[in-house]
Amino acid sequence: MSARPVLMVTGAGRGIGAAVARLAAARGHDLLLTWHSDAAAAGATAAACRTAGAAVELVRADAGDPADTARAFAALDSRFGRLDALVPNAGITGPSGDFLSSTDALWAEVFRVNLLGVATACREAARRMARSRGGQGGGICAISSRAAAFGAPFKFIHYAASKAAVDAMVAGLSKELAAEGIRVNAVAPGMVDTAIHAATGDPARVGRIVPQVPMRRMGTPEEIAEAVLWLLSDAASYVTGAVVPVGGGR
Repeated sequence: MSARPVLMVTGAGRGIGAAVARLAAARGHDLLLTWHSDAAAAGATAAACRTAGAAVELVRADAGDPADTARAFAALDSRFGRLDALVPNAGITGPSGDFLSSTDALWAEVFRVNLLGVATACREAARRMARSRGGQGGGICAISSRAAAFGAPFKFIHYAASKAAVDAMVAGLSKELAAEGIRVNAVAPGMVDTAIHAATGDPARVGRIVPQVPMRRMGTPEEIAEAVLWLLSDAASYVTGAVVPVGGGR
């Protein structure tokens, strides 16, 4: 069993997930990291974490596939024998478009990854951390989005709805798991400088939205990671059920 606290981060190859992994490694965690599509980026993240002193297990997994999630947790059990915290970060936006042009297939895929994938990971983590099942408690910090509050009309209603569902799940889980010693929170990033914007098919969206941010800039993945690690730390020991906006005032 690992002597260091163990954190599992899904979708850790790049962006916010990679930033969380690197910061956690620097602060003394060992890591189980999952990735899906970019092997080179995932390998670079793992290498940076190892350089910082972390033991790292890297697993390719589709976050929305329960079998893949079960395989990732089996790897966690085999390598580390413990779990102290989970960041179910993996998510997709789906293509940008208005509601009337959206399809059932798009909604199903976004919810498969962004909601069902998070629920599956949280359930597997809670089974390991719950005091009633022999665990030592722990922390979960989901990655929501400010889009859940804004609704993202004409662009990403499907994505915003999936993140609003994550917020509702955090509210319920925080109450259900409190007696098990598990705190459940979320960070809701605003406009963050990652590759996800180009992947939506509307890279110019960034230029349109940044002027609406009171701080007049995008956030960085590292700024989101700081909020995540705080919520998982003892400094936030009386915080559960919170969805913390990190959006530059928007």
